[in-house]
Amino acid sequence: MKLLTITIPSYNSQDYLRRCVDSLLIGGEDVEILIVNDGSADATGEIADEYAVKYPTIVRAVHKENGGHGSAVNTGIELATGIFFKVVDSDDWVKESAYLEILEVLRRLVGGDKILDMLISNFVYEKEGVKRKKVVSFQHTLPENEFFTWDKVGHFRKSQNILMHSVIYRTKLLRDCNIRLPEHTFYVDNLFVFEPLPYVKNMYYVNVNFYRYFIGRADQSVNEKVMISRIDQQIRVNKRMVDYLVETKITNKKAYKYMMKYLDIITTVSSVMLILAETDEALLKKQELWDYIKQKNRKVYFRLRHGITGSVMNLPGKGGRKVSEGLYKIARKFVQFN
Repeated sequence: MKLLTITIPSYNSQDYLRRCVDSLLIGGEDVEILIVNDGSADATGEIADEYAVKYPTIVRAVHKENGGHGSAVNTGIELATGIFFKVVDSDDWVKESAYLEILEVLRRLVGGDKILDMLISNFVYEKEGVKRKKVVSFQHTLPENEFFTWDKVGHFRKSQNILMHSVIYRTKLLRDCNIRLPEHTFYVDNLFVFEPLPYVKNMYYVNVNFYRYFIGRADQSVNEKVMISRIDQQIRVNKRMVDYLVETKITNKKAYKYMMKYLDIITTVSSVMLILAETDEALLKKQELWDYIKQKNRKVYFRLRHGITGSVMNLPGKGGRKVSEGLYKIARKFVQFN
């Protein structure tokens, strides 16, 4: 059994897959790297096979019909032999020193008195053309280098979100919570992080800048124009998060509070993209989304709608939408999320 399985969902990734895999190989025999070729039409599959032949005890090449990012992650969870599980997108990479430190922590914690459910680390926005990189750190919010539960978690700032880039889950936890991401849908990485959270008891935070999240390509899923063109998929994920929060029994108050914060961020992104689309159809979809939340659960609707973010995103008229758009652009410049 491997210590850590790293799944790389790969679709037409020939131009950057090698950088990703090369950064992960230094983990050595403790690591299993699953390159999931999701029906690529370029040389991605051949590159995956090349690494599998060269590093047969570390790399496995998996070839499947195209099903989207979620389908590739599902395949990784099914095939993983590692005690822990991480997703690294094919255009991203990891920092060597932080990677080795995290592996050392995982080795030390395996087989101890407590079972580690989720390890958290920092990530860096590697935005194309930007010299000063934005680091998302959880310092002063999460206890460092010790086991902790939700009760020990501090106040998350707006810019502090535990995204896919931040987490390593226990593989069995992912299987026990029966997570199954939707196929042919973008933005499911939010579901990958969100849905296991009620099952997480023991966490551990390593304050290192581990994951390098590359953004800035014109065809990238988080590009503003691309997000607007795929807004129906964003809404699909948003609604599933609402359903999950409402229908799942979440007993820990701090876990619920964080999940509400996460849902608030996603709903804000959906709302502002619909505003930026500047069409009557998009504004109707925005109203329908908020009506859906209201019908699903009035308490959740009230917390989202009457919070600061919800109030700003629902200002009436063209002037209100301009204010929403302006605040979004300020936030985007500060946080650098796309």
